[in-house]
Amino acid sequence: MATFKDFRNNVKPNWCPGCGDFSVQAAIQRAAANVGLEPEQLAVISGIGCSGRISGYINAYGLHGIHGRSLPIAQGVKMANRDLTVIASGGDGDGYAIGMSHTIHAIRRNIDITYIVMDNQIYGLTKGQTSPRSEMGFKTKSTPKGSIESALSVMEMALTAGATFVAQSFSTDLKDLTALIEAGIKHKGFSLINVFSPCVTYNKVNTYDWFKENLTKLGDVEGYDPSDRSVAMQTLMKHNSLVTGLIYQNTEKPSYQELVHGYGEAPLVHADLNLDEEKFNKLVAEFM
Repeated sequence: MATFKDFRNNVKPNWCPGCGDFSVQAAIQRAAANVGLEPEQLAVISGIGCSGRISGYINAYGLHGIHGRSLPIAQGVKMANRDLTVIASGGDGDGYAIGMSHTIHAIRRNIDITYIVMDNQIYGLTKGQTSPRSEMGFKTKSTPKGSIESALSVMEMALTAGATFVAQSFSTDLKDLTALIEAGIKHKGFSLINVFSPCVTYNKVNTYDWFKENLTKLGDVEGYDPSDRSVAMQTLMKHNSLVTGLIYQNTEKPSYQELVHGYGEAPLVHADLNLDEEKFNKLVAEFM
């Protein structure tokens, strides 16, 4: 049985010292081991950005894709090989800006993959510009007088789009983050996990100390029920989305794969794709 060490490779991460993404990487490795996966049973698909490098730092199948496109690739991998556990990952710029349309429709489809977003409220790879998660007034090189755009409320957005698993964590809380990723992997459907992962180099506002002062653990909210969608929305609005834990889970809605007519029990990768001459000619004739 694999341990988290088996999900390590020899590639040394080149994130800035103190970056929250180190903890996200560790949590993925621990969660994969805890749910009983072997490295060859996991695929990590990432986008572009500092966080996009994560697929190269985990000993598993991996693909470092293009900006905002980790989700369509991850969905294709899962549809082709249902036996793989597929994790898509990226940053807030990757998933909530150029990739937002993919995020919305992946949520709507409810394909059985886990999407982990490392949310640092800034574009770090390009040296510090506002992202869709930057608050109004946020000053950067691209907004020296402060951003005039409001921040995107992604957790509320996920609920309105019909998400069946919505969670949020803080990179310093490794135990909680690992548990949420485990739960996301086990969930039969699309799992969105937003992780506050501070950028120590370019974001001097949303720091580790700032999050520690402003975050509320849902486990501390008396009587909180993650199966109640309306309560989840109200709680998010009350706390300005600054909560951590399992926000909402719907275990009754079937996954995309369960609804696709003719979707085989055996993975497509094991299917016999050879065509004899008669079948080939018949297919060609349909397009003549």
